[in-house]
Amino acid sequence: MADVLTAEAVRDQLNGLPGWSGDPAGITRTVELASFRDAIAVVDRVAAVAEELDHHPDIDIRWRTVTFRCVTHSARGVTHHDLGLARRIDAIVGEHG
Repeated sequence: MADVLTAEAVRDQLNGLPGWSGDPAGITRTVELASFRDAIAVVDRVAAVAEELDHHPDIDIRWRTVTFRCVTHSARGVTHHDLGLARRIDAIVGEHG
């Protein structure tokens, strides 16, 4: 099982992830896309990456606004897996920005 990061480590890592916030209990980013179709396209791409990594974010879709929450449920906190997934989410969102 992966180790949960300390509050300081999460804070340090979030400095390199603009738009993300959180603490050792979970990290979150909300993005607004141009349309509902774009929001669904981003979620679909994130779902494919999540399956590839076997690490799945919580996703909330509200019209064209999507919120991603990453936490390693089995570890009960944020691990390096969550930070890696956050970077992949950022890349996908950036392609639709």
